[in-house]
Amino acid sequence: MKYDNIKQVYLLGIGGIGMSALARYFNAEGKIVKGYDKTRTALTDELVAENMEVFFDENTERLETMKLRPENTLVIYTPAVPLNHREYLYFLSGGFSVKKRSEVLGIITENSFTIAVAGTHGKTTTSSLIAHILRSSGVDCSAFLGGITQNYHTNLLIGKNLGEKGAITVVEADEYDRSFLSLHPDIAIITSIDADHLDIYGDQEHMHESYNLFAKQIKKGGTLIAKSGTEKAQKQVDAKIISYSLRGGAAVHAENITISGGYYRYEIKGPAFQINDLLLGLPGSHNVENSVAAVVAARIVGVKEEKIREALASFKGVKRRFEYQIKSEKLVFIDDYAHHPEELRACILSIRELYPDKKLTGVFQPHLFTRTRDFADGFAQSLSLLDEVVLLEIYPAREQPIAGVNSQMLLDRISSKSKMLCSKQELVSELKKRNLEILLTVGAGDIDMLVEPIKNALLNN
Repeated sequence: MKYDNIKQVYLLGIGGIGMSALARYFNAEGKIVKGYDKTRTALTDELVAENMEVFFDENTERLETMKLRPENTLVIYTPAVPLNHREYLYFLSGGFSVKKRSEVLGIITENSFTIAVAGTHGKTTTSSLIAHILRSSGVDCSAFLGGITQNYHTNLLIGKNLGEKGAITVVEADEYDRSFLSLHPDIAIITSIDADHLDIYGDQEHMHESYNLFAKQIKKGGTLIAKSGTEKAQKQVDAKIISYSLRGGAAVHAENITISGGYYRYEIKGPAFQINDLLLGLPGSHNVENSVAAVVAARIVGVKEEKIREALASFKGVKRRFEYQIKSEKLVFIDDYAHHPEELRACILSIRELYPDKKLTGVFQPHLFTRTRDFADGFAQSLSLLDEVVLLEIYPAREQPIAGVNSQMLLDRISSKSKMLCSKQELVSELKKRNLEILLTVGAGDIDMLVEPIKNALLNN
């Protein structure tokens, strides 16, 4: 279906971070954009403010009154929407063009010079950083991102030439439900292949196979920028392969890393270049590593050294990625999206590196019953790095409960001496009682709805 013929777009799961970027894209293209989501959020409020309609109930009678026509309506759905969803079934039975988010993204970018960032973790920050380096260096590019950038306050950047042959587009390539196999990038980045989404893949081996298929879809003459340790995703890939890492051992890596005023200073060294005196405007040693991958991509498309240096220093990060809420002598409050054991570990160790002598209290909301079950020991090990642990109940998202899988099961495995379960309703008052030094809220569920109340309570305490 040619999108030129489309007059209306209806998105099932419009409030998702990737879906909302597509909603904004079609809205900017002058299409009538409407959609359904399960929950009202700040992001759905933003879409409404941008003249899109969002509904929060499954209502096929309402769809009837809209008089949507199959020949000029595109329906996009996220795999998180259940297959028995009434509106989804209505569109399927009505002969509408119903496409996954990833399919649509693949069609939008098929003529682009595409830079696609995949990985269990690190992809949102890395793709956002690439887009920022290009934009701030005067390189016209578009970007479909999996987070709200602090520099641009959006998850969608539209370049002047989006859709035209050769225009640069940066995309986050989502591994969930093998979505990234709809993309055919010129530059692919793989930041990690740690096991995740085993409810989809079954085991780590099948997940690695999918990453390998993604890498094999790189266009002829393209480049794979792959973190050290992702060799299983590189088998028989017909592309130039450049390895990267935080420190030595890879073709491109960071060197002479120091911390100054809460920020990282370092240099990046590769076979064909070395860039000295870099300062990253984003905390966390894992983000230094993400910047190495971003710099390699920027060099491939011709960004000069000085422009890269300026862009790294001015990058403000992505909302809910190591985001400072309070930063004072007495109290530091950081919020992060981490929802995998390795992400938690990287986040906690980065805080330890920045604030080695401070007591670290963490509030974690596990995301998905299957993920909690599959990685319970890994979560426990990472959370045991905290001085004080507060666990919320599991955020189910699309899943039904699993017998015996709950936050108490996780709490029992954590070795920290100070640990407790807490309800969302009691969390703010519980934190107000404590003598906090460093507070970390972390998780991918609805814990973000508690960040502002916690921040206000602590500032007023």
